[in-house]
Amino acid sequence: MNYNYIRHIDLTKNLISSWETVTAIASQVQNLETLDISENKMKFPSTSASVSSVFSKLRILALNRTGITWTEVLLCAPGWPALEELYLTSNDITVLERPGDDVLQTLKLLDLSDNHLLDGNQLHLIAHLPRLEQLILRNTGISSICFPDAGFGCKTKMFRSLKHLAINENKISQWSSINELDKLPSLRSLQCHNNPCMDTEKNPETLRQLIIAKISQLEVLNKSEILPAERKGAELDYRKIFGSDWLAAGGNWNPEKNKPSEEFLAAHPRYPSLCLKYGAPEEGELKGREPVTLKNQLLTLTIKCPENPEQKPVEKKLPESMTIQRVKGLLYRLLKIPGSELKLSYQSSKLEGKEVELDNDLKPLQFYSIENGDCVLVRW
Repeated sequence: MNYNYIRHIDLTKNLISSWETVTAIASQVQNLETLDISENKMKFPSTSASVSSVFSKLRILALNRTGITWTEVLLCAPGWPALEELYLTSNDITVLERPGDDVLQTLKLLDLSDNHLLDGNQLHLIAHLPRLEQLILRNTGISSICFPDAGFGCKTKMFRSLKHLAINENKISQWSSINELDKLPSLRSLQCHNNPCMDTEKNPETLRQLIIAKISQLEVLNKSEILPAERKGAELDYRKIFGSDWLAAGGNWNPEKNKPSEEFLAAHPRYPSLCLKYGAPEEGELKGREPVTLKNQLLTLTIKCPENPEQKPVEKKLPESMTIQRVKGLLYRLLKIPGSELKLSYQSSKLEGKEVELDNDLKPLQFYSIENGDCVLVRW
């Protein structure tokens, strides 16, 4: 019988006990592209075997919950010359090894979720896979990320092609690990929620702004697009919030005297580039970090689009310290508005019929005396 029309095989939960059995099945299918053998506890080769052409066209391979080790992956990998996606979740993998120059060279996606890696340094061993674009490390137990080959403001030679990184549900407790991600030259998308360092900032919007300001090329954060207006607001706010720290650490408006300490640069490696982009913060706009209780003082507002009646009114709770720029960034995502210029105004619940334009992007909501129950009007 001719099985050459088959491209995809799913053998999950089939009590298959050895890789030999899988190879025997696959040998009947010459054009196999996708193979899922997850949830079969199997015996894999423990020594290098002669390379066959059985998996020569295989692009996607799922080996979740099979008990495979990383060493066994590398022993089998010469037989997967065209592999692009490899799923290895829940296999008790703790240590990695650097692949040879002849294996996994075509790999674009690697999922190691729900394995408990020894430490973040294990990542250095897979950092030179030339085409790796997506790395999923959810719940792998890592507590830090570091790229020691690159200094402040420089790009690492590791993970040169990596565009999408998921490090959610880990044990990352220091913001320095988030700073390190700015060294990745191609990073565009990040998932990082449910890490201890995120607990240091209780306001989710402020937390999002901090991450955006720290990673310059990021375009998507926790599956939500970062629009230009949101990035600008985040970076301007970051520059002001930490301006006093910058001055105290040796920063100066005079370029010849501007020598912030190594400690400050380690904590805020993007700060010099933000000063180059927007200018050093002026003395009058510097502000310290507000107490969490004040920052979390929320206003309950109704969001309406008077010229677009198909958009239903939405009620949101926003910090009164939130700038108009950041409100716009939130509204771009909330209303899924294409990248056009937003015009905001508000109507007071106490002054019916009167509309006040919110015309200064750098001012907070409290500047306009907005109160609970007021209505924000959005036009574009």
